[in-house]
Amino acid sequence: MDSRFNSFRLELTKTQKLRFDQYMDLLLEWNQKFNLTAITEPEDIWIKHFLDSLLLTHAKAWQGKGLVADLGSGAGFPGIPLKIVCPDIQMVLFEASAKKTDFLNRVCQALDLKDIQAVHLRAEEAGQNKLYRERFDWVVSRAVASLSVLAEYGLPLLKINGVMAAYKGPGYLQELADADRALNLLGGALLGTESAELPDNQGQRHIVLIQKNKQTPPAYPRKAGMPARKPL
Repeated sequence: MDSRFNSFRLELTKTQKLRFDQYMDLLLEWNQKFNLTAITEPEDIWIKHFLDSLLLTHAKAWQGKGLVADLGSGAGFPGIPLKIVCPDIQMVLFEASAKKTDFLNRVCQALDLKDIQAVHLRAEEAGQNKLYRERFDWVVSRAVASLSVLAEYGLPLLKINGVMAAYKGPGYLQELADADRALNLLGGALLGTESAELPDNQGQRHIVLIQKNKQTPPAYPRKAGMPARKPL
């Protein structure tokens, strides 16, 4: 897969390559026990999961350091690939499923990744928890919710001037327009977008970057389930 990473302007060390191979093996092994991913072909995993997760490394604002929250991490995307390639970041993987949280922690241990942990907690709960509220430099999230909902999940976790990176598909411009009220209310503003074509004609991906410019009102995020049921 070296050519795939080179096309993304990434050069991996031998250790990083080994960790991605180990990650794939664990993903496929655990996927037989419970559903982690519908993508099971190795080539597709490299492109649609690993490379897709690493699109953020193209963004000018990304410096590969600081405290990062991955919301709704699922099988570990984008958090674990980012941690493999950017070892200086500190990462918290928030996941509402206990089984997936267990999987994530086992992967981090097997890959010998430091300064990373998975926490069994919903995003709404994390945002109201003093341990996590307004502590993060970055919040990343992939395939979790619409941007207006994701803003209520992510912005409460960010420090002032922190950035939320929302991985999105082709409808991101409409999502951004629909999220205007939520961003204003929650203290966020558009910083920019990052787009790239995945190799082998696997489609175009986009990241919407939202910067937190003022404190989020203490009432947000609302109780579990409310942001999704009644988006701002």
